[in-house]
Amino acid sequence: MSQPGLREVEHEITISAPAAAVYRLIAEVQNWPRIFPPTIYVDHIPEGENEERIRIWAIANGEAKNWTSRRTLDPQRLTITFRQEIPAPPVAAMGGTWVIEPLSDGESRVRLLHDYRAIDDDPSSLEWIDQAVDRNSRSELAALKTNVEQAHAAEDLTFSFEDTVRVDGSVKDLFDFVNEADLWSQRLPHVAVVRLTEDTPGLQELEMDTRAKDGSTHTTKSYRVTFPHRKIAYKQTTLPALMTMHTGYWTFAEDDEGGVFASSQHTVTINTDNIARILGPDATVEDAKQYVRTALSTNSTATLNHAKDFAEQRVRR
Repeated sequence: MSQPGLREVEHEITISAPAAAVYRLIAEVQNWPRIFPPTIYVDHIPEGENEERIRIWAIANGEAKNWTSRRTLDPQRLTITFRQEIPAPPVAAMGGTWVIEPLSDGESRVRLLHDYRAIDDDPSSLEWIDQAVDRNSRSELAALKTNVEQAHAAEDLTFSFEDTVRVDGSVKDLFDFVNEADLWSQRLPHVAVVRLTEDTPGLQELEMDTRAKDGSTHTTKSYRVTFPHRKIAYKQTTLPALMTMHTGYWTFAEDDEGGVFASSQHTVTINTDNIARILGPDATVEDAKQYVRTALSTNSTATLNHAKDFAEQRVRR
């Protein structure tokens, strides 16, 4: 029986992918930047078997926002329940359940259930939440359908890699070099122009023009989430032609000998529509992967080596 003032609603969509694959893509939060376009990054902390807290950074109306939810995963029943820890006004409480149901070997139904209350059970606030939940649920499920179907089909097009350098310097200096991207046009030869905004501490919008080996420049835009002095995670939203998705993170970890391992990790999905135009009619997916990996590794390794020089010079001063 529903509590007074508590609203319960349900939305659903049919997805051309097996139920187990859909469940996995939603359950494993590292997939969210792939399947939910507004999501920049998700950090998750396990809290016992099938229990976790997740902190989500996402773009809403052109602005980066973040919130924390608790989730309970049930891989047998293919359900995921969630509850926001600190809802944003006018929401007093917000939670719900993802329910994934197999329809056939290659098709599934996804039901998204919400329950919520308005602060002081205010009718006008409840109507505002009704509209927001309905609008967001419809767009989220439509995006989920498109992107889960693409992600399931593009498993062979998605790959990850990492470049690492060891530095005799401090974690803070290395973090600062990567964090202070507004100075990259002065510090990095392959960066021509940088536009960095950070209206909310730790949430950055980074747009830059990068020089290629042939002298041409291309513009990319990313949102970044910073965790001083440990990690900087990002999602590119303006992408080069050979990618449909690019996420990654910089990490900085001290070793047992007083040095630091600085790493740059990338996860990329290849855009097959542009392979022939960019690389020629005989180029394969593997050619495109190698081309993209070389280009990204060249730039990130150059950045890591400049960060290494910066940090080691600071130590010698």
